[in-house]
Amino acid sequence: MTLILAHRGYAAEYPENTLLAFKEAEKAGAEGLELDVQMTKDGELVVIHDEKVDRTTDGSGLVKEYNYEDLRKLDARYKFKELTKKEQIPTLNEVLEWISATKMVCNIELKNSIIPYEGMEEKVINMVRTFGLSDRIIISSFNHYSIVHSYLLAPEIEIAPLLSEGLYMPWIYAQSIKAKGFHPHWRAAPDQIVKASLESGIEVRPYTVNKESELERLFKVNCSALITDDPAKAKRIRKKINRA
Repeated sequence: MTLILAHRGYAAEYPENTLLAFKEAEKAGAEGLELDVQMTKDGELVVIHDEKVDRTTDGSGLVKEYNYEDLRKLDARYKFKELTKKEQIPTLNEVLEWISATKMVCNIELKNSIIPYEGMEEKVINMVRTFGLSDRIIISSFNHYSIVHSYLLAPEIEIAPLLSEGLYMPWIYAQSIKAKGFHPHWRAAPDQIVKASLESGIEVRPYTVNKESELERLFKVNCSALITDDPAKAKRIRKKINRA
């Protein structure tokens, strides 16, 4: 069965990368989460996509220039003003603690392509091990040097390169860096690439799949998982295809 991973949580309906979005994704039937990690000035791992806080909070400036305590004062509801309760930027520690009480898998994307956060890989791995989640975590990044470094530090934790463009025989590349799968943009995951990868024992988890036609296509080709903003819609389409 193709697993449904909620992109930044249930981002279609709730503030992305918040505990609320993650909890609602689980309620909607997602088997896993995709989330993004940056690092504060004082070394705290926090769950936010952008290097700046401007788009998703009421603050401004770079995450790396905030101390953790000041970052916590920001409101991460951004465009969801109908929500009455303020949402904070969560720490990775908080999210992993919550995940450890569920059955969900989690794709942690290291956001270190633009800002090279020193020691990020070690901190993430130590935290994953502390919660005993090594078999439920996939570490991904557009920074492939970083995920190879992660593999060398913790070969028991799966790694997966993110690919924004098509790559010739991506399953060979994945095997060469000891990755058990890769995460391509859905446009870089045509049926023949998905099939050839799966036949080679390499998992394919395309992102960010929101169009109904693309969800249907990827469920029909039995890709390993897909990453979507709307896990409820994805679950509905998966159920329809499985019944057909």
